[in-house]
Amino acid sequence: MATKVYIVYYSMYGHVERLAEEIKKGAASVEGVEATLWQVPETLHEEVLGKMSAPPKSDVPIITANQFAEADGFILGFPTRFGMMAAQFKAFLDSTGGLWRTQQLAGKPAGIFYSTGSQGGGQETTALTAITQLVHHGMIFVPIGYTFGAGMFDMENVKGGSPYGAGTFAGDGSRQPTELELEQAFHQGKYIAGITKKLKGSA
Repeated sequence: MATKVYIVYYSMYGHVERLAEEIKKGAASVEGVEATLWQVPETLHEEVLGKMSAPPKSDVPIITANQFAEADGFILGFPTRFGMMAAQFKAFLDSTGGLWRTQQLAGKPAGIFYSTGSQGGGQETTALTAITQLVHHGMIFVPIGYTFGAGMFDMENVKGGSPYGAGTFAGDGSRQPTELELEQAFHQGKYIAGITKKLKGSA
């Protein structure tokens, strides 16, 4: 039976979604892993999104709490809002109270990826504050550490991400994930999928 890895994200302007796509490729590159992209529900009205110049959402399906529980492992992505996850993703996690009561997510591995507007905009705090959500569910946080190798130490280029997980800088919105950031995202997908497969195999 395939190991199911769900890449679940919220993306307003497409930066997190671009990382998610690359993470899925990395996860799917592990033999026996079935990687799936999911979006969390939007909480803002279309009129508000229009005023914020947010583009239309892609056709990636919207996940429900019950579907969330079907995965063996997770890689969760979101933009930052004042150094923490966007409210849309928090709202989704708030809807998983039933899973918490039955501890359906306990023992399952999860990684985190993110996008911030600037270098001091929460590349580490966004991930750090998100860990509390995993803890209450009894999930296992899987950081990438320095397994990405030399790419973690690149000082010549502006690069998002940290030992907590893959990341990118959106700037004013015009900056897109760089090749190095996408390589790190691919690595994260492959790395966490491999760990998820090992954990499932030893269960």
